[in-house]
Amino acid sequence: MEPIIKNIAPRTVVRLADQVAYLPGQIVSRTLAQDAHHSVTLFAFDAGEEISTHEAGGDAFVLALDGTGRITIAGEEFDVHAGEAIVMPARVPHAVFATTRFTMMLTVLNASA
Repeated sequence: MEPIIKNIAPRTVVRLADQVAYLPGQIVSRTLAQDAHHSVTLFAFDAGEEISTHEAGGDAFVLALDGTGRITIAGEEFDVHAGEAIVMPARVPHAVFATTRFTMMLTVLNASA
């Protein structure tokens, strides 16, 4: 059976923010797990980079790992800092903007898949 978690070695302590590198002017992602019902992805945003407004089919849980990001949900803005988390509900417009270099872990749970 293939492992569900990929890109991180088993039985190894890691700092999640170090598992995806910042690149100037870019957003870098690294998938840790994905199937029909959920996905776990690390993102590193250079300051000023953004993912424009969109909707997801499942609830999206953001855990800020480094820096500060501005999460917009249904037009309302929330600043999240390292160690903080927020939920972006399914089928509600949301966006992510890096006010500083920003690393986050995104977990999307889709019960209807």
